[in-house]
Amino acid sequence: MTYKGKVVLAYSGGLDTCVAVKWLMDQGYDVVTMTADVGQVVDLEAVKDKALKTGAVNAYVMDLREEFVSDFVWPALKANAQYQGTYPLNSALSRPLIAKYLVWVAQMEGAVAVAHGCTGKGQDQVRFEVCVGALDPKLQVLAPVRDWHFSRETEIEYAKEHGIPVPVTAKSPYSIDENMWGRAIECGVLEDPWNEPPSDCFALTADPWDAPDAPLYMEIGFEKGLPVSLDGAVMEGPALIAKLNEIAGACGVGRIDMIEDRLVGFKSREVYECPAAVVLMGAHKALEKLTLAKEVHAAKADMENKYGELAYVGYWYSPLKEAYDAFFDKAQEVVSGVARVRLYKGQAVVVGLKSENSLYQDDLATYTDADTFDHGSAKGFINVWGLAVKTWRQVHPAEALTVPDLKAVGQ
Repeated sequence: MTYKGKVVLAYSGGLDTCVAVKWLMDQGYDVVTMTADVGQVVDLEAVKDKALKTGAVNAYVMDLREEFVSDFVWPALKANAQYQGTYPLNSALSRPLIAKYLVWVAQMEGAVAVAHGCTGKGQDQVRFEVCVGALDPKLQVLAPVRDWHFSRETEIEYAKEHGIPVPVTAKSPYSIDENMWGRAIECGVLEDPWNEPPSDCFALTADPWDAPDAPLYMEIGFEKGLPVSLDGAVMEGPALIAKLNEIAGACGVGRIDMIEDRLVGFKSREVYECPAAVVLMGAHKALEKLTLAKEVHAAKADMENKYGELAYVGYWYSPLKEAYDAFFDKAQEVVSGVARVRLYKGQAVVVGLKSENSLYQDDLATYTDADTFDHGSAKGFINVWGLAVKTWRQVHPAEALTVPDLKAVGQ
């Protein structure tokens, strides 16, 4: 067998990457694994130990939680980034960060290639490879799982034959991807969109019917579009997200079940649980309505959809995404204040807002005697506002109105 050099594998310790280590070794590579800590609930030292026992010549475990929040989650929150208006991009946001450190480790180790454990049907293969290409175009990218065409059942058998311990069985075949921004669950009974997701596939959220019977209220403080406090207690990003996941998850908040249009051309049933993301996204959107000028808010809404698509398809390091960031950063300068949120039986509802930058003025909005709005100016405004359509109809008269034969009432 010809020695091909070192390859750096993005390694989670799950089924796909566990079997990928052995497969890459069989192809003539020395395997170096890189495991990113982005807030997933897993014993990272055990993951590292598993990689080495499986045959890796070196194993990196990198704490990327703060960078994940500051450079990926928070920009996405400023943008209210959701794919197809629903998916908070929890998995998608971690991929450009992991790709960045794959490239870094490859350069440190003198590797000839990097590798991932994605199949040929998913989005992550695109995200990893596009991001790696943007950061180091000379690096080769290998995709063992995609290349060998194994089914999930075959992978399980392969792992068993080679003595590779994996947290998946034929009876419990969920594929899980997790970080602090949320958890993605696939496979098994979830592949049939008629099946309700069973309780055993969830880990961050309580079944709403088992959640507390009394609503829970919390106040989330924002500065320049970013959450900085819970109920008055100032918190750093990772800690704030972790606390929200705990509190909102216990109230059953954060479950998402959607039919998603994958980049590779087919529809897929996707289940997510994202307590903190759901709460923060709702609170942030509400505060923006209070503080942003109408024209800015409208322009931003158009950009948000595109931003979510860019993150979804792996264009995080694109010039268009950077340009959007500049707009969002400027717009968020006034998005400071507090959102009061009610959590109850799976729902997170914003029930109160306040901000020093509020564009809501009591004396203009009120219908009481405190009203300062100049009602007399409305007539002139309406005349000017309607002048264009009125002029059009003077030149191009409308057809005579026709009405149905109605029975007269009150005569």
